[in-house]
Amino acid sequence: MIMGYQKPAWLEALYTQKFFVGCSYHENAKKNEKNVCCLDCCTSICPHCLPSHRFHRLLQVRRYVYHDVVRLEDLQKLIDCSNVQAYTINSAKVVFIKKRPQNRQFKGSGNYCTSCDRSLQEPFIHCSLGCKVDFVLKHYKDLSPYLRTCNSLQLSPDFLIPQETVDEEVTRSTVVDCDEPMSSCSGSSGSENNMSMSCTEIVRKRRSGWSTVCAKFMANSNNKVSDEDMATSMSRRKGIPHRSPLC
Repeated sequence: MIMGYQKPAWLEALYTQKFFVGCSYHENAKKNEKNVCCLDCCTSICPHCLPSHRFHRLLQVRRYVYHDVVRLEDLQKLIDCSNVQAYTINSAKVVFIKKRPQNRQFKGSGNYCTSCDRSLQEPFIHCSLGCKVDFVLKHYKDLSPYLRTCNSLQLSPDFLIPQETVDEEVTRSTVVDCDEPMSSCSGSSGSENNMSMSCTEIVRKRRSGWSTVCAKFMANSNNKVSDEDMATSMSRRKGIPHRSPLC
């Protein structure tokens, strides 16, 4: 935690990093827009980068009227958001990250932002997180009383991860899990070794029914499974339909 006029590194990254632009590491992948801020690495990432940041604190950034916003529920775990006006998107309250300057020739009655002169609802006095941070640093010279300790922050359940990223992770995890039991059966007969190699290939192909066959086989390695039974279990194709006899 950094004291005084300086901001925490994650807060500075939330201001300076660009979101909703293509990820240079996954420029050929679909849905590669950067819409997540890794608070530990202080950088913006895309959904395809998530496997490399799975144990980090992740903050999803959303888009609302051409501006970057974050969920109020997530942001409150990091910093005090009182007096900042929130808006509702898909039944979730969000807060603007950066200032939204608005030129006004005159002010009427009601609340206005301390930095942007934007009209606000009562009792709010800041229209964005940036406005509040600047207000606190200007008047109180210290942001630390408003910062909160957050050791874990995960993405919300409605965050969409590209299917190809999920397939890659599940395949890698499944192959590793299946290879470990096979190493303990290295002294078995040749037929069991061949079956283990076939099992590995099945998992690598990642067909829905085949991984189940692999799990059953490895759970009971003492049972002999014939090639015919294995082929029958893997094949899900239905037989040729027959016509009903004519009356």
